[in-house]
Amino acid sequence: MTLNDAILDIAMLREESLPATALAMARHSLADWLVCGRAGASEPLSRHLRALSEEEAGVKAATVIGGGKAPARMAALVNGATSHALDYDDTHFAHIGHLSVGVYPAALAVGEEIGATADAVVSAFLVGAEAAIRIGMTLGAVHYNRGFHQTATAGAFGATVAAGRLYGLTRDQMRAAIGLCATRASGLKSQFGTMGKPYNAGIAAANGVECAKLAAKGFTSADDGLMGPQGFIPTHSDAPTPDAALLNLPPETFLFEDIKYKFHACCHGTHAMIEGLLRAKGASNAISTDSVARFTLRTNPRWLSVCNIDTPRTGLEVKFSYRWLAGMVLNGIATGSDRIYTDALARDPDLAAFAPKVDVSGDPSLTDMQAVGSLTLTDGAEIQIDYDLAARLSESELTSGLHRKAIDVLGADRAARLADLSSRLSTLTAQDLGAFLGSAE
Repeated sequence: MTLNDAILDIAMLREESLPATALAMARHSLADWLVCGRAGASEPLSRHLRALSEEEAGVKAATVIGGGKAPARMAALVNGATSHALDYDDTHFAHIGHLSVGVYPAALAVGEEIGATADAVVSAFLVGAEAAIRIGMTLGAVHYNRGFHQTATAGAFGATVAAGRLYGLTRDQMRAAIGLCATRASGLKSQFGTMGKPYNAGIAAANGVECAKLAAKGFTSADDGLMGPQGFIPTHSDAPTPDAALLNLPPETFLFEDIKYKFHACCHGTHAMIEGLLRAKGASNAISTDSVARFTLRTNPRWLSVCNIDTPRTGLEVKFSYRWLAGMVLNGIATGSDRIYTDALARDPDLAAFAPKVDVSGDPSLTDMQAVGSLTLTDGAEIQIDYDLAARLSESELTSGLHRKAIDVLGADRAARLADLSSRLSTLTAQDLGAFLGSAE
């Protein structure tokens, strides 16, 4: 079996083949994505993209976060970027990227356009996300480390599969859509810390809608846009690993179930450090930046080029700075509130004074989800830091964590509306979900 065949098999899975556990996680991702989307509506990049949407006009088929309607492709672009604006969305570490912000905007936009149920949107997202994970695994770490943003590259294929499923593409049409995506998918890590990073998520979603829609109209493409000669993977990865992506294929296993949610409004590569420091601080409330003489941190080398900004200049860059975030935790500054990441925070004198005490190094023996370190206090005492995000949270821990996040980000009233929406999901339509995103309430 080729990777392309495997992705097509995933795309064409019957509804009854989708396991309840994977669908439950997909519903959690929907709730989390709705939170991030509503929260990002007032961000500057969101206003710029809504202005672009209004200028281009067209068929008002799908909701734009923050108000108004637009063609499905444009709505996917705006909503993908908007929901990634705060960098507070879910992460899959095998995929090395964010899934919901690239795939759900495409699924919801098409779902609204065709009048689909909310359950159909969730199912389309699940198969699209799984396809993105498998393609991301094939591209491998070398693709990400070279500078590609897999939220946008592998994610675009997931958006294509999700949109194509909702449009009812045949297997041959889905093959064409994936081939078209191979010449459309793009996104670079050089954009991190700028509006270009969330824009990458919007590009993925828009590319998915466009490629699926063109395939539905009879547009042709390469037979194997993924692994074929000069296809996407051979041109974008020096060391692809398709064998790993072909193990335990759905419906046997949905790797999507390993999705991780953010409870801190910053790069997911920093979360293991934050959780470790929170536990250390919980054991000794006297710890602060003033009481620490030195903090040494070991992390997977991949993160050194992602979230190790020495001296952040903006609130956005603080989200990608181990040194600043470590100081925030020690000084009791809430990392879970997106509103705290202002440009003024980047100029905080206490955090600036603490930053030189932090020594960050790469350790290839650690996974993407691990952080190990040591706090040396001014009195000579040492406190060890060791945390692994790989451990799965229980259903109750996950539900309560996401609800707390919704309250922190949206406020109690909107969080309550979202909880009600989530409890009635099987009775709702895509338009109902769109109404939540577009409402000013």
